[in-house]
Amino acid sequence: MNRDRGRIKWTSMMLPEHVKVLRDWAKEDSYEQRKEIDEQHLEELSEITAEAMEYGRLVTITHYVGRRHELLIGRIHYYDGLNSKLHVVDRFENPSYLSIRDIVDVRFTEEY
Repeated sequence: MNRDRGRIKWTSMMLPEHVKVLRDWAKEDSYEQRKEIDEQHLEELSEITAEAMEYGRLVTITHYVGRRHELLIGRIHYYDGLNSKLHVVDRFENPSYLSIRDIVDVRFTEEY
């Protein structure tokens, strides 16, 4: 029976600096590129955001943070025009402040 241990068997022959560089390289491969938004999609996002603030509807916001896209589900509490940030309160009552330029998508979410 061949019991191949994959990368484990080779790391004992490598210097710690090489192992660190390989781990950093693997981490960088998982980075995502920021999605660009066109004018039509931006207008659609602003309409959804305005309706969600007015009626207190639950939304799912896709935003770019830490070189990755993440989802946030909650209600938009208000828009801070001075700092260009949305104040969002999630289902666990935790506040989040999202920069407008980091928001990629906003969609209504059904409550359950």
